[in-house]
Amino acid sequence: MIPYSRQKITSSDIKSVTKVLKSNFLTKGPKVPIFEKMLSNATQAKYVMACNSGTSALHLACLALDLKKGDIVWTSTNTYAASSNCVLNCGAKIDFIDIDIDTWCISLESLKKKLILAKKRNKLPKVIIPVHFAGQPCDQKEIKKLANKYKFKIIEDASHSIGARHFNEKVGSCKWSDLTVFSFHPVKIITTGEGGAVLTNNKFYAEKIKMFRENGITTNKHYFKHKPYYSGYYEQMLIGYNYRMSDISAALGINQLRHLKKFISERNKIANYYKKCLAHTSIKFQKISDENYSSYHLFVIQFDIKRLKIKYKKIFEIFKKKGYFINLHYKALHLNPLYKKMGFSRGQFKNSEQYSNSAISIPIFVGLKTKEINRIVKILKSIIDF
Repeated sequence: MIPYSRQKITSSDIKSVTKVLKSNFLTKGPKVPIFEKMLSNATQAKYVMACNSGTSALHLACLALDLKKGDIVWTSTNTYAASSNCVLNCGAKIDFIDIDIDTWCISLESLKKKLILAKKRNKLPKVIIPVHFAGQPCDQKEIKKLANKYKFKIIEDASHSIGARHFNEKVGSCKWSDLTVFSFHPVKIITTGEGGAVLTNNKFYAEKIKMFRENGITTNKHYFKHKPYYSGYYEQMLIGYNYRMSDISAALGINQLRHLKKFISERNKIANYYKKCLAHTSIKFQKISDENYSSYHLFVIQFDIKRLKIKYKKIFEIFKKKGYFINLHYKALHLNPLYKKMGFSRGQFKNSEQYSNSAISIPIFVGLKTKEINRIVKILKSIIDF
């Protein structure tokens, strides 16, 4: 089966990991700080905290902003569960914003309307989590203007978009946000096996995240309440978690990061080839805004349901029989059973609902061969009425 995405592991990746396995440190060694420094250089963020998943990175970002019961957070309806779970795990309340019908990221128009209404009701969000869907950054510059006006914080969920740019500013720089989160799951642009990172330019947030990541513990003498009296002395300052990244994962990440530009360039070439092959069909592509450069974590297409020769749900089965694993990113989050219990219902976020009944993610990854792309295109053309 050819998946919608997968990791690219080279012999140098394997050598890097093997070297760590033969060393004295499998965790809490020198590799994680090196990886963090490389991420800082790659994004221009002042502080980088690597952790064991993108999900834990989102949770850490919420903890840094002191999210708690009674607080309200908004995120996109078109996202993975982690973008919302991080809020719920802090005891805060989640709400959603519909997506733009062309970019499939948060709709700026919907956001503005929702903020005006929320201000009248005195229910403004404490935090907004824009999701850079499929590798394309949200309209961060404009969202930051709204943040200044309505006094909310911003966590960029950039799990899909390391290496992407917005107005030629690298995603992760936090120029238009308080914190940014990356994921290094195997299907992402680069991988550490499992892993993630939180980036910020705020020293206070960075120090809090380091403590939360380490079971609430600090070894920084600046924060000590007592005089250290042995090597390895530490103090626990708060209730935290074990969200550390291992040196094994960091070693892989270090080597992967060296190939970031090459990986993204190849993904863009594949995306452009798909677009060329399917240009004169009824298939719709994600609109990449003029101010953006996408990292193309996903290549998503949307069908005109009226132009399909078969039912939408049958498409997944057809591709599977042909040897291709396609997916839907994502079923509108508010329609999942958990959120229905919270009071969300069909019809609330129509753009997202329409999208999730007509879109699929088709294969895109480094090493995907042209002959496979041509076969995928052939399947697609066989199921649509141009």
